[in-house]
Amino acid sequence: MPLESNARIVKELARRGYNAEREAVTLLASAPDSARALESAVDSAPDDALRITADHVRTTLGSPPAEVDTASPGQSPVETEGSSLDSDTATDRDASVGNDTSAASTKSTDPDDFAADSAVDSAVDSAVDTAPRAGDSGHARDPERRQLDVGNDMTGRSTGTGEYRDFVRTFRDRYERLSKMLRGRVNHRPAEAIENMPGGSDAAMIGLVNDVRSTKSGHWLVELEDTTGTFPALIMKDKGLADVVDEILMDECVAVEGTLADDSGILFADSLHFPDIPRTHRTGAADRHVQAALISDVHVGSDEFMADAWSRFTDWLHTPEADPVEYILLAGDMVEGVGVYPNQDEELDIVDIYDQYEAFAEHLKEVPGDTEIVMIPGNHDAVRLAEPQPGFNDELRSIMDVHDAQIVSNPATVTVEGVDVLMYHGVSLDEVIAELPEEKASYDEPHKAMYQLLKKRHVAPQFGGHTRVAPEDRDYLVIEDVPDVFHTGHVHKLGWGKYHNVLAVNSGCWQAQTDFQKSVNIDPDSGYAPILDLDTLDMTVRKFA
Repeated sequence: MPLESNARIVKELARRGYNAEREAVTLLASAPDSARALESAVDSAPDDALRITADHVRTTLGSPPAEVDTASPGQSPVETEGSSLDSDTATDRDASVGNDTSAASTKSTDPDDFAADSAVDSAVDSAVDTAPRAGDSGHARDPERRQLDVGNDMTGRSTGTGEYRDFVRTFRDRYERLSKMLRGRVNHRPAEAIENMPGGSDAAMIGLVNDVRSTKSGHWLVELEDTTGTFPALIMKDKGLADVVDEILMDECVAVEGTLADDSGILFADSLHFPDIPRTHRTGAADRHVQAALISDVHVGSDEFMADAWSRFTDWLHTPEADPVEYILLAGDMVEGVGVYPNQDEELDIVDIYDQYEAFAEHLKEVPGDTEIVMIPGNHDAVRLAEPQPGFNDELRSIMDVHDAQIVSNPATVTVEGVDVLMYHGVSLDEVIAELPEEKASYDEPHKAMYQLLKKRHVAPQFGGHTRVAPEDRDYLVIEDVPDVFHTGHVHKLGWGKYHNVLAVNSGCWQAQTDFQKSVNIDPDSGYAPILDLDTLDMTVRKFA
């Protein structure tokens, strides 16, 4: 019996006349030999027992009974439309974002709506003990109703060899796909056609930003490049476009329209457009009340990994209040890694990378076994640094096969019961924050930097800086389809807000401040778990540290 087969364990118990606590099922599924553990639990059960309890399974497996922790996170929801928390003010507090001002955990769903379609399914439902009790959420976890699809996963599809022509192909694909988003807004002409137009003509060009520089007079000269050549555009300082120019990054795709000079050698810009997210974007929604936990940057193996906070989180996942949390979406940096930054070895609790993943898998076993988990890699993980990052190799996947977690590339789009979640670890956020004015992008408000990526429709628009880009047949970093939720990590700061109806969430981390972070002035937001309602896209942020 596979370790992750919670449903099979439940059906087998039901066949033998037992139901079971959900935590008991998780413990059986996590056992080294789940089939033998189940046999032992059944054989040693009292003759008059009808239900297998978690404490009975622990006794059977030789583990001590769990201690009851009466502490719980604060319950006061705070409504906000865009926010970040620093760790001094966020302690013992929940926060919610969205149209509903009530905490997500107060919602309930009639379990009768989730009636099983067959006798076997009915046995499964009763065996995991999901009927409402006093203090229960009233939510019936039903794996048969779950829907999870992954798009834009490039794992196993890498074609790049690192040659110059590979980069040309990648940037040509970027231009073609992003320019399509802009052609409906401007009357675009190729660079070579604009060169042959008479002076004084109205013209518009779509291109990748090849250069941006200020003139002595305080104007800005932007050179655009398309597949036919380059052409300069002059943005005058009195045109009211200073705020727009401040947001331009190298290599991104923009459209400029204006009037050609008399000698046709330059385009005087009247307006500049980014591909952007339509303001009319309509989000998807689940057809039942179900939730997803958005987390990232666990960093197992670090001296500062917050194991106690993680255990409080996973303990909470076993409570009735957390019954609706049927999905966990983890946006990279499962482990601390080795050699990621100078003198990192001095801050490691586990020095071997494989041992780090073994330890991470053990911590993942604390999550209820019937939870769907999707993970992408980050820059601390044992994959290539260049983006897009494919999912892990077979050896690491075999280590992290707990709960049959899906491991996909960075970035990837995960559709969870009708809600499209763009998952990206977020290395390019460093670049965006470094290049743009503080009011437009900062570590204290990481969601604003995410807004810029949505506006540019690309998760890593600038090439040649902090973000390494791998050349592929297509540019997997283009945000071609508008997501409903944009989930990142990397910067270890908590922030969220809505941009053109897209919920942008940077989910903080599970690592306390390291000496290296102190040296670069990073004060992390640690031990938070944003909990997303998939039916309303409201969000509750819970703190476990």
